Amino acid sequence: MPEAPKPPRDVSQPHSSPARQGLTPPPLPAVTSRRGRKGRGLAAVLPGAARAGGHHELVERDFEREYGKLQQLEEQTKKLQKDMKKSTDADLAMSKAAVKISSDLLSNPLCEQDAAFLGVVTAFDTAMRRMDSFNQEKVNQIQKTVIEPLKKFGSVFPSLNMAVKRREQTLQEYRRLQAKVEKYEEKERSGPGLAKLHQAREELRPVRADFEAKNQQLLQEMPKFYSSRSDYFTPSFEALLRAQVVFYSEMRSIFGDLTAQIGRAALSDELRERENEGRLGELRALSIVGDD
Repeated sequence: MPEAPKPPRDVSQPHSSPARQGLTPPPLPAVTSRRGRKGRGLAAVLPGAARAGGHHELVERDFEREYGKLQQLEEQTKKLQKDMKKSTDADLAMSKAAVKISSDLLSNPLCEQDAAFLGVVTAFDTAMRRMDSFNQEKVNQIQKTVIEPLKKFGSVFPSLNMAVKRREQTLQEYRRLQAKVEKYEEKERSGPGLAKLHQAREELRPVRADFEAKNQQLLQEMPKFYSSRSDYFTPSFEALLRAQVVFYSEMRSIFGDLTAQIGRAALSDELRERENEGRLGELRALSIVGDD
């Protein structure tokens, strides 16, 4: 089973190479949300001539595209985990119901009167219990190799949401300080005004550097994280296929043995319906079920 993905690293810390991480997806970058941005992209907070350029609009589109992929991946991971759980629950319910049916047939009084029928039902009950045992093994394998890795992969995204919040906070602070700089730039360049402008620019500089560093990290690492999903999930999906192949191979053997034990040639649907109708007619002919 592949290792669980690791949460986002701090932008100031170096990260290990993907090759050393094995099947573990690379750490998530600190990213910002597409929600609550009121239509203002990166270009809206960049000063001077840079704001008019198309480069930052392109950067923003790249961010939106890559983050959108991660959001979609999160939803798909949740859905797949939910669907796999439903599937395994349904498999267990099916085999448990089959065992219940065979057990009820064994306790039917008819089996006490007909030794041949008792033999058939006993063989059927044995087959159902074998099926239930193999089904439980299959479900346990799927739980270990598919559902648990899906759950661990999904556990990365709450950390992503926290990184989104932190980047959004940095972006809001960037906007606030940029607006402050612009306000002083529009005023008369007097002595006190120039001092305030200089102070505002000094306050803006580290926040801008912080934002740009986070944005650069985001653009570098989001595609790496997204592309790592194949290496992470391929072993799980291969294990799922193997578990299904083993199970249905055993079912072929179990029901082949049951067919040999029953011995009687199977009736066609038409002959079975005709035989049942004939016997039902005999029952209806009895006086105790006749019309009043």
